[in-house]
Order: sequence, then structure tokens, then C-alpha cells
Amino acid sequence: MKKLVSTIVTTSAAAAGLLFAGVLNANADSTYTVKSGDSVWAIAQKFNTTINHVETTNNIKGHYILPGQKLSIKTSSTSSDNNASSTTSNTTSSSASTTSSSSTSNATTTSTSSTDSTTSSYTGSNLKSYVLSQMQSRTGVSASTWNTIITRESNWQPYVRNSSSGAYGLFQNMHISSGSVEEQVNAAVALYEAQGMAAWAL
Repeated sequence: MKKLVSTIVTTSAAAAGLLFAGVLNANADSTYTVKSGDSVWAIAQKFNTTINHVETTNNIKGHYILPGQKLSIKTSSTSSDNNASSTTSNTTSSSASTTSSSSTSNATTTSTSSTDSTTSSYTGSNLKSYVLSQMQSRTGVSASTWNTIITRESNWQPYVRNSSSGAYGLFQNMHISSGSVEEQVNAAVALYEAQGMAAWAL
């Protein structure tokens, strides 16, 4: 009888242990370090979750994230196995593989990491890469879309002024009349947050 009770207790403990491990796996947290050029949308896609989930979990307002920022992302059991290796490599290295097509992801990430130092701050010689990376990461809108807008509005002339409307700078913003490239980017992000792409008739 004692042996039977001992066996039942041991079996129950093992079952409880497996159940507990399953719960931990189902609610595993991942930490992701934001790289230059990242957007909330791209990070959500990478972890098979939603923009709203990423922003709510990390208290992000207006899709605004910064390179080097650490994000906590809850992953489900179905995606934790796929993302575990990617999460580890992202926090320790700038070249990470996030999907089954690892060669493509690695090529993209390596390319991004090589421009990290030139796109996180404006140096005067990196106008295009700085502006596009800032706008994409801060608004979630692709760099190619911003390139089209800026080319159309100012042809990449940062200090041009429209004599008839008074619009100023790269984005031909009606709400500013002067300012550095950094100030123009900040003003464009604020305008996007207030009006969306409608501010540029898109």
C-alpha cells in the first residue's frame, strides 16, 4: 500500500512539473534590443504578434522607439521555439536570423548594423540615411515611402522654402519656418502623429 501511494505521489508530482513547464513556455518573455531602422510593425512581425501588443507591453506612445531600447515581448508556445534563438542573438549580436530564410534575414540585418553608427545621429554627410531611418523607426512607415515624399516635396534640399506657401524644409512642413535637419524630422513625426499620411496627401 505504501508503495502504491508513493508511486501515485511521484507520478502526480511529475505531471504537475510538466504542466508547470508548459505554462512557463506558453507565457515566455523575450527581450529584443531595438536596432536603427527598426519599426514597431517590423518587430511585431518578427515575433508573430501585433503592434498594439508590443506598444502596450512596453508603454510605447506614437510608435516611437529608439535604437538600443530594450523591449519585452511575450511570445506564445507556438512561436517561442522559432524566436528563442533569434531573441538571444539579437541581444548579443547585430546579425540575427529571425525566420527560416536565415540567409536573407542575416544579409538584411548585417546591412542595417553597418549603418547603425551613421543613422543614429546626423553628421551632415548622412542626410538621406539618417532621415529615412529616423522616419521609418519612429512612424512605422517604410523608408521608401518617406523617400518618395521627400523627393517630391523638396528634392532632398533641407533648407528650401516655398515662397508662395511658406512651407519649409525636407518635408515642406507648413508648421515650421526654420530649423535643423533634426528639428525637421521631429516636426514631421509630430505632424504624422497628428494627421497621418494625409498631411502629405497620401
